[in-house]
Amino acid sequence: MSNIQKTGTEFQCGFTLVELVMVMIIAVALAVAVATRFFDGNVFQSRGFADEVQATLRYAQKVAIAQRRYVCATFTASPDRLSLSIGTAAACGATALNLPAGGVNYIDAPSGVAFSMTPVSVYFDALGRPDAAVSATVGTTIIIVEAETGYVHQ
Repeated sequence: MSNIQKTGTEFQCGFTLVELVMVMIIAVALAVAVATRFFDGNVFQSRGFADEVQATLRYAQKVAIAQRRYVCATFTASPDRLSLSIGTAAACGATALNLPAGGVNYIDAPSGVAFSMTPVSVYFDALGRPDAAVSATVGTTIIIVEAETGYVHQ
């Protein structure tokens, strides 16, 4: 790549103009390809919200086991929200108390991120088992709650 020329007793090292221009063209092409991903924040928000939904469903299961109560996770469409409540009966409408102090009992989907859950509500019993299998879709990510074990995964 570099030219080494001997002039008398000294060596001269350097790059040709063609080599420098080619390196700059490659650097600009890579920058354009990478920059488009950084300016599309919707992908990062969607992935972050999917992780938050998965963590919230796991949290609901852990609270159900720890407090030996029913914990309900409910999806509402307007706004796109996943809310949690703790109840004494196997029904999402029978809320006895809220989550522990300091705990947020709902998460909202960021604007521009599609979120849906089937079925729209699920409760975990005292053993951490859901009443039905759950499929939550956040953007292109699908989160599954297994019916028998309550295992939450993507």
